[in-house]
Amino acid sequence: MIDATAIIMTKNEEKNIVDCLKSMEGFAKRCVVIDCGSTDKTVELAKENGADVFFHEFEYYAKQFNWGIDNCDIDTEWIIRLDADERFPAELNAEIETLIAENKDKPMNGITIEADFFFLNRCMKHGPRNKRKMMMFKRSCGRIEDRRRDAHSVISEGFSASAKHRFLHYDFKNLDNYIKRYNWYATREMQDYIDFTRGASTDIKTDKAILAQRKKKFGLYYKAPKFFRAWAWFLYNYIFRLGFLDGKEGLVFCFLECYWYRLLVDAKIYEYEKCGGEFEKLKAID
Repeated sequence: MIDATAIIMTKNEEKNIVDCLKSMEGFAKRCVVIDCGSTDKTVELAKENGADVFFHEFEYYAKQFNWGIDNCDIDTEWIIRLDADERFPAELNAEIETLIAENKDKPMNGITIEADFFFLNRCMKHGPRNKRKMMMFKRSCGRIEDRRRDAHSVISEGFSASAKHRFLHYDFKNLDNYIKRYNWYATREMQDYIDFTRGASTDIKTDKAILAQRKKKFGLYYKAPKFFRAWAWFLYNYIFRLGFLDGKEGLVFCFLECYWYRLLVDAKIYEYEKCGGEFEKLKAID
């Protein structure tokens, strides 16, 4: 077991929360669930499985997570950033314990992990499957950057190491939930893009691969013409990154993730630029 607290934010996650918490058993010293108004059995199941549960009204992910760091009596050396639909397999836990022991006297302040991402019960092997996050950082120097969408973990000093084993991103919810959630994401991404056009910085001290990905997004993708770039991103991932090899599931995933979602973001940017107005009040997805 390592000296770590896993922070998990929830709303109506009864299908995911138990497996998520079980993956922390014997690994993390403590699990904290920050709920923002679940109407299912999420809170009950979290408590039954040993988590400390707090309530806090949701605005956006980064603000909610950082509230948890500051207000949930976190006293462990490490913090684990975990979503309810994510799990740490045993071999990953063992590798992380070794990494921490081997770097005990070095300024290793973050650990970055890639995901095995499941969509429609199939693990995506091609296309835009590389979900990479700094999922662990030391409490003394780590936070989540203050962004409404695509908010990464950041450390103020030291370096991050990369784990070889992967975590599992396995959401048991259906496509209705996926569409609703990504519509919610698109609004927040539009707001971050508008902030970027107004001069907001995109620089972050994090994993080098994550930083390179961020630079490509704002330095290349968003410089391409609206609407066209969504088609280009879909074709790149489905054809050139071999998304078609993941079968029907790969087609649906690439279309929704790379074309539909990206086109929706562009449409919301276009709407904002054409119609003006203020950003909506941020709140949790229902």
